This record gives sequence, structure tokens and C-alpha cells, in this order.
Amino acid sequence: MNNNDIFKKLRVALQLRDDQIEEILKLVDFRMSKGEIGNFFRNADHPKFVECGDQVLRNFLNGLVIYLRGTKENPTNAMDVIKKNQAEVKKNIAAKAKPETKPKVEVKSKPANKPKPKPKTPKVQVVEKFQYKSGKNKK
Repeated sequence: MNNNDIFKKLRVALQLRDDQIEEILKLVDFRMSKGEIGNFFRNADHPKFVECGDQVLRNFLNGLVIYLRGTKENPTNAMDVIKKNQAEVKKNIAAKAKPETKPKVEVKSKPANKPKPKPKTPKVQVVEKFQYKSGKNKK
């Protein structure tokens, strides 16, 4: 198991998005863009896949401790933070699932001249009954 696998499993277990991971890394003054973070979660044979180094994982874990527990001056309960994140995820899922209804706009158009339907032509059988012979005589 490599650092990328550990990073992926933590991301899934804690239901973290790329912007939250970026925020966690900023807590320990380690700056990375969302694109760079997303490259860690790609498939290993993808051309833009990047191996997650020890320094990145170490800074993420240190930031995660601060993110979940808080600082000595301002401690927080880790379960409260996790439940808050889960509520945000559910809210985002519900918002995506519910399509926004747009008011219908009436479009006034000229009455279209409908083309006359073409008369139906009777089907003509192109090939008459034809027997395929495979060269074997039937007994």
C-alpha cells in the first residue's frame, strides 16, 4: 500500500472534497492547487498521475489533526466536524438531484405550413423466393 492509496482511503472515509483537502493543507502552510491534489487520486496508468510523496502525506495528516481536533487554544470535537461535513455532502447531493425549475417562456412563432404527407407506396418484394444450396444433397 503506497501513499496514494492511504490518501484515497482517508479522502473517502472522511468524505473530503478537493477544496477541503486544499484547506486542510493550508492549515499547516503547505499550498497545493486542486489540480495537483486531483492528480494524486487518478488511476496509476493515467498520464497525469502523480506519486504522492511522504512530505505531502505528512503535511496532510498534520493538517487533518488540526482540522478535526482544533488547536490548543481553540479545541473542537472531531465528531462534530465530521457530522458537519456529512451534512454538507448530503445537502450538496440533494441540491444536485433536485433540478431547478425554470419558468416556461412562451415563444410566439408564425404558424408553420405543414408539408403534405407523401402517399404510401406499396412494398415490392425485390428478391423472390430463393433457395440456398450448400452443396449437400438432402436424403
